[in-house]
Amino acid sequence: MDWTILWWILAAIIVITGLVGTIVPAIPGIPVMLAGLVLAAWSTGFEQVGWGTIAVLAVLTALSILIDFLAAAFGAQRKGASPRAFWGATLGALIGMFFGLAGILLGPFIGAVVAELADGRGAQQAGRSGYGVWIGIVLGTAAKLAIAFLMLGIFVMKILLS
Repeated sequence: MDWTILWWILAAIIVITGLVGTIVPAIPGIPVMLAGLVLAAWSTGFEQVGWGTIAVLAVLTALSILIDFLAAAFGAQRKGASPRAFWGATLGALIGMFFGLAGILLGPFIGAVVAELADGRGAQQAGRSGYGVWIGIVLGTAAKLAIAFLMLGIFVMKILLS
C-alpha cells in the first residue's frame, strides 16, 4: 500500500494547524507549519522539495520567532511600557484565546494595562503601554502571517516547478 497520500493528508493538517497558530497564541504556528512542510517533503523522499528549500523555510521560521518577540517589545518600548507590560500582554494573550476573537484581540491590551497598573503606573501611562504592546502584537502577527504564506508559496512553487 502506498502511504504517500496519508502522509500528505497528515502534512496538510499540520500545516493548517500551523496557519491557525500564527493567530492563536498558544500554538507555535510557524514552527508547526514548518514541521508539516518537512513531513510533506519527506513523504516524497525530498525529490521535489530538497534540503536547500527546507533550509530557506527554516530561516524564515527563525525570522518569524524573532519577529514574534521583537514586535511586542518594540511596540511597548515606543510607548514607554515596562517589561512587566510585555509579560502582562503575553499572559493576556494566552488567557484571551479562551474568549474567542474578542479575547485574542483584547487580551494582550488588557494584560499590559493590568500589569502596568499593578506596577504602580498611572492609568494614562498604562493605557499607552497597553496600546503600544497591542499594536506591536498585531503588527507582529501580520508579519508572521506574511511569512507563513511566503513559506507556503515557496513550497507550492517548488512542487509545481519540479
